[in-house]
Amino acid sequence: QVQLVESGGGLVQPGGSLRLSCTASGFTFSNYVMNWYRQAPGKERELVASITRGGLSATTLDSVKGRFTISRDNAKNTVYLQMNILKPEDTAVYYCNTRYAGANIWGQGTQVTVSS
Repeated sequence: QVQLVESGGGLVQPGGSLRLSCTASGFTFSNYVMNWYRQAPGKERELVASITRGGLSATTLDSVKGRFTISRDNAKNTVYLQMNILKPEDTAVYYCNTRYAGANIWGQGTQVTVSS
């Protein structure tokens, strides 16, 4: 069974940091591009960052460039999102994603709340 499980979310003060993790199972993780998306209340889901099979990363969302970094450990079947200098507008549910056999695979999401 193809599965993605996120962890690491929580409540953090503005300016703080969090590292999200997403552990994959049921497929050959190292063969797939992995993505992080987020969805804030009342807004559409948006792509935050992507990373290739070989570890080349791209931060797609302008508002997080220079603050968020995506990485992966193929030996652990895990993709990470390091989030620094967090802002209240980063508050959202963060989702791990990949495309497998023509279908989008999503994790259950992890809530990140940035508030004082």
